[in-house]
Amino acid sequence: MLFRNFSDFLLEAGTDEAGRGCLAGPVTAAAVILPESFFSASLNDSKQLSEKTREKLKPIIEKEATAFHVIHLEPEIIDDINILNASIKAMQECIINLNPIPEYIIVDGNRFKPVHNIPHSCIVKGDSKYLSIAAASVLAKTYRDEYMNRIHEEYPMYNWKKNKGYPTLEHREAIRKYGVTKYHRMSFRLLPEQLKLEL
Repeated sequence: MLFRNFSDFLLEAGTDEAGRGCLAGPVTAAAVILPESFFSASLNDSKQLSEKTREKLKPIIEKEATAFHVIHLEPEIIDDINILNASIKAMQECIINLNPIPEYIIVDGNRFKPVHNIPHSCIVKGDSKYLSIAAASVLAKTYRDEYMNRIHEEYPMYNWKKNKGYPTLEHREAIRKYGVTKYHRMSFRLLPEQLKLEL
């Protein structure tokens, strides 16, 4: 059973990201404010849910949320400011775009930077503890999966529809064979031997 609130504030937003460890595609963040009346027995950390369950939950969260926002940050930004800063920036932008603006923020993980002086708390594994973070994790994951499915049509040889840009053996073999695309993160270690120097 997930907790409803961490703080005593009514307008508490949960925020989370998806795609941090991928070799290709954006990092996607979501922020969600849920009403007191919200209840879902199946809502949990998106990684613990099947794709089918996530897809069922997405429209329920969107319909019942007091506010939600989802942001994609592209590989160029990730390469420019690094993945940690890009993840934080994406979550911050989601918060800023919520209407109403939350009075308190709970963040999945252990790193965040204040936004608009709104108080916040970082909660390790918060997506398996608090409803609003779990809802944000579901939206971030489903929106990012949809994005990867779209760009799969452009570059089917990487099979992003299946691996979603994560560093699977199949994905790395495709990089070795076909090279990189505009969707790959050039600051990431795309192939294992990249760090080996020929002296």
